[in-house]
Amino acid sequence: MVHQEAAKEVVPLMTPYKMGQFQLSHRVVLAPLTRCRSYGNVPQPHAALYYAQRATKGGLLIAEATGVSTTAQGYPETPGIWTPEQVEAWKPIVDAVHRKGGIFFCQIWHVGRVSTNELQSGGLAPISSTDRQISPDPESWTVYSKPRRLGTEEIRGVVDDFRRAARNAIEAGFDGVEIHGAHGYLLEQFMKDSSNDRTDEYGGSLENRCRFAVEVIDAVVGEVGAHRVGIRLSPFVDYMDCVDSDPVALGNYMIQQLNRHEGFVYCHMVEPRMAIVDGRRQIPHRLLPFRKAFNGTFIAAGGYDREEGNKVVAEGYADLVAYGRLFLANPDLPRRFELGAPLNKYDRSTFYIQDPVVGYTDYPFLEDDSNSKESGTQA
Repeated sequence: MVHQEAAKEVVPLMTPYKMGQFQLSHRVVLAPLTRCRSYGNVPQPHAALYYAQRATKGGLLIAEATGVSTTAQGYPETPGIWTPEQVEAWKPIVDAVHRKGGIFFCQIWHVGRVSTNELQSGGLAPISSTDRQISPDPESWTVYSKPRRLGTEEIRGVVDDFRRAARNAIEAGFDGVEIHGAHGYLLEQFMKDSSNDRTDEYGGSLENRCRFAVEVIDAVVGEVGAHRVGIRLSPFVDYMDCVDSDPVALGNYMIQQLNRHEGFVYCHMVEPRMAIVDGRRQIPHRLLPFRKAFNGTFIAAGGYDREEGNKVVAEGYADLVAYGRLFLANPDLPRRFELGAPLNKYDRSTFYIQDPVVGYTDYPFLEDDSNSKESGTQA
């Protein structure tokens, strides 16, 4: 049982916050999580329960990475939002979140070279900033295919894919979109100097390398309005052979570009890899300069627990904190944080299986809220 003292504790993560036009009741955000349960790249009815279970009145949820086109796919059974069928399939899922009073953003995504010919239409090569293949990962069974370098004249078409995806997301009922500019996917393949070896106006200098990302941002803002747009960035992260020689300069430049758009709703940044100190994972806290420079809401992500999340909100390091694996395994995570309740342990083996229930909607709620699991209507 939860102690009464814990329930009375001032919990910074549970304080209200105004994010642009959105009134949030707490600071705990569902991070975008790929779950590989959208058969044929079409969102499925079981996603409505999954997201509704994790929705709270005034809580922000960010949907799993959602492809902007047929070339955007890099993993099996991930959702898209480029066809009318996909847009219609998203609508009841978004409605389920809104019935709970939640605020729902769609993360729009292109994997670039993080793909294989088998996942590409017609078996074509994946597209990228470069024609250099991702190095084989000894810890993974995946061997990514050699990409095709996008021609300068083709880039405008990919920018338009993001613009249309943003419009489709709003048509599906989402409150806004998050542009995926992190974790080694297409936007980062252009932004970071380890993966951008171009000699045209999209390569070389920092400004040129960021040009594609900035064009995507400008197009999406122009289509749906800055008040509906956020972005995820990870300048310090080295996923998928995407490393930058000066991540601070990269992060600062991108923040400057976001600030050009008055009302740009949020910047969602990922911490560098954590170190182990005295047996405990320690968050580096290197995002502060970006947090200070950005004019809008700042969301931090990267292995936070309840204690660390409360600390960074209380100290003003972040406005909101995004949780992935903890939220995956604890559909009532905000309530557990509020009460200081114990957490379910996540099962990594079920993260990416295609089962519509196991490891997806079967994680238990708190004992004193046991009826919520079936109804998806937690308090």
